[in-house]
Amino acid sequence: KTFRILSERYRNRRKRFGLRINLIAALVNRMNLQ
Repeated sequence: KTFRILSERYRNRRKRFGLRINLIAALVNRMNLQ
């Protein structure tokens, strides 16, 4: 039970972190294009 909850929480955090990285990468790419 505990491991399942921890893995689920970690997955949510990693997903949020990935979204943030994607946003930053998109901004950097746009700046590089300009």
